[in-house]
Amino acid sequence: MAAVAEKARFYLEQAVPQLREFEAKGIFNPDEIRSLVRKRTDYEHTVLSPGNKAQDWLNYVAWERSLEVLRAKRCRRLEIRASSKHTGEGRVFGILERSVNRHPGSLELWKEYLSYATKLRATKRYRKVMTRALRMHPAKSELWVLAGRRAASHGDMHAARGFFMRGSRFCTRDATLWLAYARCEMEWLEKMEARKGKKGGTEKAIQEQAEHDDDEIKFGSDDSDDDADENGRLIIPNAESTPAKKVFDDETASKLKNNPALDGAIPLAIFDIATKQPFFNPTVGEQFFSIFAAFTQISMQTKILQHVYDSMAELYRHDASTCFCYIQQPLIGIDVNSPEYPKALRETLGRMKSYLVITKDAKALSTKLKLWLEVLLSAQDLDSSIRTVLEHTIKTLPQP
Repeated sequence: MAAVAEKARFYLEQAVPQLREFEAKGIFNPDEIRSLVRKRTDYEHTVLSPGNKAQDWLNYVAWERSLEVLRAKRCRRLEIRASSKHTGEGRVFGILERSVNRHPGSLELWKEYLSYATKLRATKRYRKVMTRALRMHPAKSELWVLAGRRAASHGDMHAARGFFMRGSRFCTRDATLWLAYARCEMEWLEKMEARKGKKGGTEKAIQEQAEHDDDEIKFGSDDSDDDADENGRLIIPNAESTPAKKVFDDETASKLKNNPALDGAIPLAIFDIATKQPFFNPTVGEQFFSIFAAFTQISMQTKILQHVYDSMAELYRHDASTCFCYIQQPLIGIDVNSPEYPKALRETLGRMKSYLVITKDAKALSTKLKLWLEVLLSAQDLDSSIRTVLEHTIKTLPQP
C-alpha cells in the first residue's frame, strides 16, 4: 500500500497549483478546498489500489467533470475571467489516459474518452484515441460505427466508407455495423437527392462521388506530426479535414451522370453482401427493409425495397418477416391524405389476408401487423372511414 500512497501523492501534488488558484481568486473557500482534496485523495487511492475496476475510473472522471462544471459556473457568477479551464480539462484527459492504459479491454472507458474529446472538440486527440481503440477492439462494431458516423457527419463520406468497410471485415457476428452502414449511405443519398434540385447541385454531387470512388482507407502520405501518434505509427485520417477539390470538364461530368453510387448501388451491395454473412436471418432482412423504407424522399427507394424483398423471398419465402415486408410495400412513401392512399391500403389489406394464411408463423406476423397498424392509426388528420377500417382490421387479426 506504500506504493499506492506514493503514486497517489504524486498525482495529487500535480493539482496543487489549481487549488491555490481556487483559494487566491475566491472560487472555493478553504473548507471546500479541503473537502476537494479529501475526495480526490479517496478517488486516487481507489483507482491505484490493486483490483480496481473500470467503473472506479468512470466515477473519478465523472467527479472531476462535475468539479470543472462547478468551477465554470462560479467563475461566471463571480465574473472571474482569468481562471483557465485548460487545467481542469487536462486533468480529466490525464485520468482518462491512465484509465485506458490500466483497463485497455474496457469499451466503456474508451467510449467515455472519445465522448469527452468530442465534447471539447479535441480533434487531434480524438483521432489518436480512436486509432488506439480500434486497434485494441477491432471486432467491436460500436467503435467502427462511431468513427464512420462522425466522419459522415463532417461531410467526409470517403473516410466514413473506409471505416465501415474495414469494420465489416471484422464484425461478421452481428448486423449492427452493416445496418449502420446502410443507414449512413441512405442518408448520403438523401442529401444528394436534395442537392440535385439546386443550381449546380447535381454536378457537385457527382464530382464529390467521383473524387471518393475507391474503397481503401488512406492514412495520409505526408510525414507531419498530425499523421503519427505518440509511438510514430500512422493514425486515422481527420474526419473534419476537407480534401482538395478536383476540376472536372464537361465531358467527364457527363460520363459520371450515370454513376451507380447515385442510383443506390452501394446500399444494395451492402445488403447483398450481408445476406452471405453468418448473422443474416429474416429478422435482419426486415431491419434492412425498415431502414430503407424510412427514406421516402429518395427516388430509387422502390427499386431498393423490391430488391430486398426479392432476396428475402428467395431465402425465406413464407417467414413472418418476409411476409410483413411484402404487406407494407404498397403504403411506403404515400401520404395518408393523398388520393392514392385508399387504393394502396386496399392492396395492403388484400396482401395481409393472403399472407396470414400462407405464412409459417401467423401469430408472429399478427403481432408485427398489430404494432404497425397502430402506428398508422396514430397519424394525424386520418380520414374517419380509413380509421374505421384499420380499427376493424386490428380486431380481426389472429390473437398471439
